[in-house]
Amino acid sequence: MKILVCVKRVPDTSALIKVSADGKSVDLSGVEHVVAPFDEFGLEEALKLKEAEGGEVVAVTVGDEASEEQLRSCLALGADRAVIVKDPAADGSDGLGIARMLAGVIAREAPDIVFLGKQATDTDSHAMGAQLSVLTSRPFASAINSLELSGGTLKVTRPIEGGAEVIEMALPAILSAEKGLNEPRYATLKGIMMAKKKPIDAVTLADLGVDAGTVGEGARRVVIEGVTPPPSRSAGQVIKDVTPEEAAKQLLTLLRDEAKAI
Repeated sequence: MKILVCVKRVPDTSALIKVSADGKSVDLSGVEHVVAPFDEFGLEEALKLKEAEGGEVVAVTVGDEASEEQLRSCLALGADRAVIVKDPAADGSDGLGIARMLAGVIAREAPDIVFLGKQATDTDSHAMGAQLSVLTSRPFASAINSLELSGGTLKVTRPIEGGAEVIEMALPAILSAEKGLNEPRYATLKGIMMAKKKPIDAVTLADLGVDAGTVGEGARRVVIEGVTPPPSRSAGQVIKDVTPEEAAKQLLTLLRDEAKAI
């Protein structure tokens, strides 16, 4: 079984993010980057399936040399090899452009299962899995939190309002991972050392048969007009030096008249 895991380089979720001077982007200078957290759940599930069923796990990303750091992280965790789509013509691509390139890798690798996170923590678009499904004509289940494989059939569960939805689907398929699907492992020293020897294949748009006119800055359908920080929170109020009954009355008044919460 071959499993492809799509990963994305994103700013560390614990980093302090500032808006750039142009007001249309964020200043990432000095910010640490990581594999998108939801992608980690997809990678862990791929590794578990490989351990149970055998086969190969391939990590793939679209980016530049800096993104190879995240691929090395995947290799250290147990992925067998990695692929990076690296082409100047792809610079500035929006989500659909990136989906076209990943679809090219899927066509080239012909995996049985494609994993990715339900969303990346930078753009939160949630759209990549659905776009890949349309572009590759493969069935897709989003935000799964459990998985069973029997022969060539997958049974997955995804949370919905008020319950859970169980989906059966045939391979090959595309799955996006939700938090709770598993507990991602940590890299071992042995894994980190072995990752240095595992291959990362760099491919171009021409290698994938992707038309340069359909990706890159000129093909964007989503344009960011502006970026603003969240509004500052006002200081909280402390109720003190009163009886519990009076404190309760004051709290209810504040919630009703100021916070408009009740």
